Amino acid sequence: MFKLPPNVTFESLKMELMQIPQTDLLRMAVALVLVAIAAYFHYNKKPKGSLNPEKFIDFKLVKKTQLSHNTAKFKFALPKPTSVLGLPVGQHIICRGIDSQGEEVIRPYTPVTLDSHVGYFELVVKMYPKGRMSHHFREMREGDYLPVQGPKGRLIYKPGQARAFGMLAGGSGITPMFQEELDAFAKKFPNQFKVYYVLNQPPFAWNGGSGFISKEIIQSHCPAPASDIQILRCGPPAMNKAMKAHLDALGYQSEMQFEF
Repeated sequence: MFKLPPNVTFESLKMELMQIPQTDLLRMAVALVLVAIAAYFHYNKKPKGSLNPEKFIDFKLVKKTQLSHNTAKFKFALPKPTSVLGLPVGQHIICRGIDSQGEEVIRPYTPVTLDSHVGYFELVVKMYPKGRMSHHFREMREGDYLPVQGPKGRLIYKPGQARAFGMLAGGSGITPMFQEELDAFAKKFPNQFKVYYVLNQPPFAWNGGSGFISKEIIQSHCPAPASDIQILRCGPPAMNKAMKAHLDALGYQSEMQFEF
């Protein structure tokens, strides 16, 4: 929005402009256009990410929300309210902490936020009783800092690289809050996104799967083996091993599979 300076009216501005030669007005108009174009690209260019793949950067914990008895959401502030984390799809970050013995430990994590969330990023962490990094997150308080390095990861996603994806996820990746987001995606894009939950101890009124992910569940809910599909899997080591065995048995070649 353009605002006139104090004590200046549109009539007085019009009179001033009428005194300027047309050639000068043209030059002024061109200059204003160039300034507008420069301003557009300045404010619309993709902001630089806040990560560094070569060194750790400290991010301040501004909010810690307990989601269950052993799972919490951690919100970290970025350098500026307009900053983005700068994490490509399929990549992760490395977090550094101190375990219960006072020794340094590093672990990979994937934020549940995207670069469309400016000024902050969030992690959802399941804290295991004997987990070394779990101890660090369990002891963290608002105002503490977390050293983070990234982006990291072997998967570099490119639009159109696969006709369809199947995703097998287990552990803390499926939290109550994130489940709501998945359900919203499935409702908004019914022909492109489908979700199916499996619980090893389901409640009485449960219409999802029970036990563990089986070959039959993969066959029913994932795209069939083909050169233009990819199955992504992420979970505890035992789950990843079991899923690989199922996928191999169903005919998914190694190039069709990716383990985070």
